[in-house]
Amino acid sequence: MNTQNFASRALLIAVVAALLAYFGLQAFSYLNDPLTTAIAYSYDGEESFEVSGYVARDETPLSGAGGLLRLQRSEGERVSAGGTVALTYANETALEQQNELEDLKSRIEQLEYLQSGAVEAEAARKLDQSIQEELTALHSLIASGRLDGLEETGSTLRSLVLRRDYASSEADLEETLETLRARESSLRAQSESAVQRITAPEAGLYSAVSDGFESVLTPDALSELTPSKLNHLTADENAVSPVGKLVRGDAWYYCASMTTAEIRTLRESRTLSLRFSRSIDRLLPVTLYAVGPEENGRSVVTLMGKTYLSELTVLRQQTAEVVYRSVSGIRVPTEALRSRPAETDPGNTGTANPREETGVYCIVGTEACFKPVELLYSGDGYAVVRGISTDERTRLRNGDEVILRARDLHDGKILSEL
Repeated sequence: MNTQNFASRALLIAVVAALLAYFGLQAFSYLNDPLTTAIAYSYDGEESFEVSGYVARDETPLSGAGGLLRLQRSEGERVSAGGTVALTYANETALEQQNELEDLKSRIEQLEYLQSGAVEAEAARKLDQSIQEELTALHSLIASGRLDGLEETGSTLRSLVLRRDYASSEADLEETLETLRARESSLRAQSESAVQRITAPEAGLYSAVSDGFESVLTPDALSELTPSKLNHLTADENAVSPVGKLVRGDAWYYCASMTTAEIRTLRESRTLSLRFSRSIDRLLPVTLYAVGPEENGRSVVTLMGKTYLSELTVLRQQTAEVVYRSVSGIRVPTEALRSRPAETDPGNTGTANPREETGVYCIVGTEACFKPVELLYSGDGYAVVRGISTDERTRLRNGDEVILRARDLHDGKILSEL
């Protein structure tokens, strides 16, 4: 019995000793193994600062007679010289006559379509299907509370019903058409003197919003603005037009007060972009247009853009983010970057290149593989790089495992030896 207890205890001691030896060996290997790695990953970053300023354009308020106004153009729509931008009506009766005229015109067009013989049995079946589809669309719009599309859908539905009604009846189309045309002619004669067209004096973009800054923030005046003038800008209320304005050219401007350090950063930047806090959710490329007189360490900077003008016609006072550096590449720890003599060019074309080349060592299979890179940006403890090798094996990619530390590291090193 004592012999059995002794044997059990001895076995237990041996097992514990073996476990301690195993874990001790693992700890020793861990502490003495210098191999440390990290994962390289795709990275898009930018550096910016926020300012508050004004959007300016080359714009002119449109003049027009008083009365009831009916716009004929949508916001930001391009208009040719002489193109109609709005109609004004002398009174409510003239506006009602215009609405009736438009309804008559629609009905006449539909009846002329029927008269041409275009509606046959097959066409009638298609009309029925189209009416059903429009009814479904109308119901969906009402159920979802989307009132913006009701007018267009309702107009389409009325037109289809009118076609189908006359297609299935024996009404005298010619007689109906003559009656409608006579009514249309009579209404036109009555409304001619009560309706006036407002046209664009030249080609440009139409905007229904006129705020009185059109004559204050002109492109020519921007370069002379000082921070104090910018802070006390006031609109010219007498220049506000109820008709709207015409925006000429294809350029827009953004002016804001900036510090001397911020201006220096913009001048040193290769590319500049703006991101407005409201209205348009995209990065807008801009260039440095002008820097005004300095005042207490600040100046008014004007940036110019030539894209998306039609989407910026209503913007005026805006907070914006000025992006002066954007970088897109693969992010790796700075510790992973290494240099070595370049025996050939990074493109592996065989051209002699005695200079140093920068790269990172990655784990490829069981070996360390040097992958040359171009340094795009260096941040706090990290770098953004781009793989420049044309060889698939040595080109750095998203998800590669890069080596941060290793003993006696070189290209082709068997990692099991570390």
